[in-house]
Amino acid sequence: MLELWQTEWCPASQRVRQRLTELGIDYVIRQVPVEREERVQLRTATGSDTIPVLVTGDGTPLVGEDAIAAYLDGHHAASLAATAHAAKAARARQRLLEEECRCP
Repeated sequence: MLELWQTEWCPASQRVRQRLTELGIDYVIRQVPVEREERVQLRTATGSDTIPVLVTGDGTPLVGEDAIAAYLDGHHAASLAATAHAAKAARARQRLLEEECRCP
């Protein structure tokens, strides 16, 4: 089982969560404190205090969005369902932007 160490406010964490969802991958979320000095569990588990971190099934920590994306691209092929999910998410983002940007 994959573990994602992340926070809800982190844009990179959000993009990783979205990619995992698009690929249909089950994972466990580990919430990380905002302040780096409070990230003792993260440092102990992964050797890093940077987020996001994805810990693979064999215990390898992948630190940062780029490393995680490279791993996912190399180990999890996009399916038709993932492509459909990404397209639906793009349409939802577009609708949200259109609603927020309506000018009188």
